[in-house]
Amino acid sequence: MKKTHIIAIIVIAVAIGAIISTISDAATYADFSTAEQFPNKEFQVVGQLNKDKAIDYAPEVNANEFSFFMLDNNGVEHKVVFEGAKPQDFERSEQVVITGVMAEDHFRAKKILMKCPSKYNDGKAEELIEITAESA
Repeated sequence: MKKTHIIAIIVIAVAIGAIISTISDAATYADFSTAEQFPNKEFQVVGQLNKDKAIDYAPEVNANEFSFFMLDNNGVEHKVVFEGAKPQDFERSEQVVITGVMAEDHFRAKKILMKCPSKYNDGKAEELIEITAESA
């Protein structure tokens, strides 16, 4: 075999591996009701922070756990436990997308994407902030 054929086969194999890893890492959009039906499957849930309930974050006890209550787009509320530090300006978020799995009595999030008003345009534009457990 020629060197160019070997290099082409390696490039194709790497591309296939990248595609497979991207597909397997993708989560499905759902609501809390669907996530409850499939407790070990990873979902992305879109909703809003319930600002009437407490946001619990005690870094002196556990700096890598933060919890809050969220309403999905259907109005179903669940407690969410994030495996990371509380994101800055979390209370200002207009919309939250969480990625994770449903546990017994709460949703265990490993990634949070927040839609916040931009601090540079007096709230006229929006800013997306993604927080993962690894980056927190």
